[in-house]
Amino acid sequence: MSSKNHSIFLLSLFILSTAFFQSSAVKKSYIVYLGSHEHGEGVTEADFDQVTKTHHEFLQSYVGSHEKAKEAMIYSYTKNINGFAAFLEEKEAADIAEHPNVVSVLLNRGRKLHTTHSWEFMSLEHNGVAPSHSLLTKARYGEDVIIGNLDTGVWPESPSFRDEGIGPIPSRWKGTCQSDHTGFRCNRKLIGARYFNKGYAAYAAGSMVLQNGTLDTARDNEGHGSHTLSTIGGNFVSGVNVFGLGNGTAKGGSPKARVAAYKVCWPAIDHNGCFDADIMAAFDMAIHDGVDVLSLSLGGDASDYFDDGLSIAAFHAVKEGITVLCSAGNSGPTPGTVSNVAPWILTVAASTIDRDFDASVQLHNGQHFRGDSLSIALPENKLYPLITAAEARLAEAPVENATLCMNGTIDPEKARGRILVCLRGISARVEKSFVALEAEAVGMILCNDQSNGNELIADPHFLPATQITYADGVALFAYINSTKNPLGYIHPPTTKLNIKPAPSMAAFSSRGPNPITPEILKPDVTAPGVNIIAAYSGAISPTELDFDKRRVPFITMSGTSMSCPHVAGVVGLLKTLHPNWSPSAIKSAIMTTARTRDNTHKPILDDTNVKATPFAYGSGHIRPNRAMDPGLVYELNINDYLNFLCFLGYNQAQITMFSGTPYHCEDINILDFNYPTITIPKLYGSVTLSRKLKNVGPPGTYTASLRVPVGLSISVQPKKLKFDKIGEEKSFSLTIEVTRSGMATVFGGLTWSDGTHYVRSPIAVGGVKG
Repeated sequence: MSSKNHSIFLLSLFILSTAFFQSSAVKKSYIVYLGSHEHGEGVTEADFDQVTKTHHEFLQSYVGSHEKAKEAMIYSYTKNINGFAAFLEEKEAADIAEHPNVVSVLLNRGRKLHTTHSWEFMSLEHNGVAPSHSLLTKARYGEDVIIGNLDTGVWPESPSFRDEGIGPIPSRWKGTCQSDHTGFRCNRKLIGARYFNKGYAAYAAGSMVLQNGTLDTARDNEGHGSHTLSTIGGNFVSGVNVFGLGNGTAKGGSPKARVAAYKVCWPAIDHNGCFDADIMAAFDMAIHDGVDVLSLSLGGDASDYFDDGLSIAAFHAVKEGITVLCSAGNSGPTPGTVSNVAPWILTVAASTIDRDFDASVQLHNGQHFRGDSLSIALPENKLYPLITAAEARLAEAPVENATLCMNGTIDPEKARGRILVCLRGISARVEKSFVALEAEAVGMILCNDQSNGNELIADPHFLPATQITYADGVALFAYINSTKNPLGYIHPPTTKLNIKPAPSMAAFSSRGPNPITPEILKPDVTAPGVNIIAAYSGAISPTELDFDKRRVPFITMSGTSMSCPHVAGVVGLLKTLHPNWSPSAIKSAIMTTARTRDNTHKPILDDTNVKATPFAYGSGHIRPNRAMDPGLVYELNINDYLNFLCFLGYNQAQITMFSGTPYHCEDINILDFNYPTITIPKLYGSVTLSRKLKNVGPPGTYTASLRVPVGLSISVQPKKLKFDKIGEEKSFSLTIEVTRSGMATVFGGLTWSDGTHYVRSPIAVGGVKG
């Protein structure tokens, strides 16, 4: 479709959407999920068109006419996912949900968007690892693997997506590059780009955001998609820095991979910019296009699997052998906030690396506090007067708002020429520095609140500024209150490596336990997600604020959005090295080889300097070089996932439609589900569960070792497993018994080792009662 025709279509959709909302206040966009397509070989566009026709006919029986059905329909999912999205009244949606051929009807739900050194930190290159032992070189830098990213699109002119040194596009690729009015072009590196906006437009009907002219392009106008996609598979770019900091060569985890952008996220409405109707359409197309890996740095609150469009679509991708990775969410450190919890998804938490953009604070009394920043230096190397935001507030401003340096709360007469001390929270960190600038402060110190603990994020502030930890902030306030003339200095930022224990868990990273199925530990692993340098968009400033006119080709970002593509890049390497491994084998290899200790060989810490748990990091921090040779894996196939759903109470008819073929549920115990982790939400007395391991390495005998927490007795049978060939499978059972009741959740571990490989699974047991 041409850009002009697409614009006309979008305008028509906007008018239609508005008309629907005006005519009936209860009309909303829904997704009608009908299960799976099994087209077989030789499928044609005519076959897909026939599917759409049957969808129209189905909808017609509920809305009254063929014309109304065509007008109401937003998407027809025709390739792998069977279903459609449409405007429906609540009663129409309820009636459709009763049809025996309908698996589920769900609202078009909105979701949120959730480097030069991080790969070295993970020992994927250098850092004491010989190139001959590196997954990066053994997997030929991810050569010819195809990785798709569902996000805000891509900035195609970024040097990360140049195709120098890249060969012809693989012949199996069926995708396309949607042209637009901006001159968007693909190449041998960025081999595909599509955009999906009908679900967003349906939700945004009547909103001014539809009139900004940015909906008919896969171009990234926000920066998030370019950042994540370049982290996954960006080409080598030397001499990268951010405002002179972090100098090095930027690259993705699979730097020779082919990448494809599927734009499903748009300017946020009610904090949501990515809608399930678009996400499902993108999945349906990406599976058809021929991707090997799909990465999604977005999500919402966890929900029932058949009410979750992302979960449904991800199942269809995994069914076709595609590994799907999702970010865990940025709602931490509150327990039970983890999202994207389906067991067929690889869910990634976020943690720190050993690099700081150090901008420390020096006080007149000799105290020093470590800080992080990307800001400019103070005008002079001298001590400046310090003032708290509460002291500098306008008389009419509420103290609690002024303490947070919110807009319109600081008096220039009080702040001028001083370093303003602000508290983190509510408003954006960089906005606080703009408030300080407008108040004519000479600098800003941003103090973490208690919930953010030790989490430090380097931001491109508008004036000399830095961010310090909660404990250091308490000490800073104590100093200011102890003297009539508090003085301090913010040192200009410098790049420093290995000056702190890392990784540690980011405060923002969403935590378990899994709120939907607590027997499945989520998140699965953690990876670098704080102050990550990657490509950016040329359409937006580094602060994302309209009045900031700066433009940079690379920028730091933080979030589980940044950790997810790190793991996706590693998955691309594993897929290249082991093309026949299933998504569950790849997932198991990553999980069972992860580490739970930092670079000082001590346990990974949480954001408050206490020992982190698997509810924060899952199996641990990813170790790519170990993952390429895990020895054994916990394998799961599609039938295992279907039996899992059967156990949860979905009926046989739903399961058959979901799978696309007749299926008879097997009676299983969910504790026997062959996941690489072991979780028992509530234990009364004792329980015995089973697992099965598959050999993917050389022959050998593996011996079990246990880490048993206080209050439990754990035994394994048999204690040794002998494997004679690749592909051989062996089962074992684990008996866990309460020895001391009345405890909260406790954590242990099981490791199988042949002396070379260490196959480790965390054990989480909660609600312990005798």
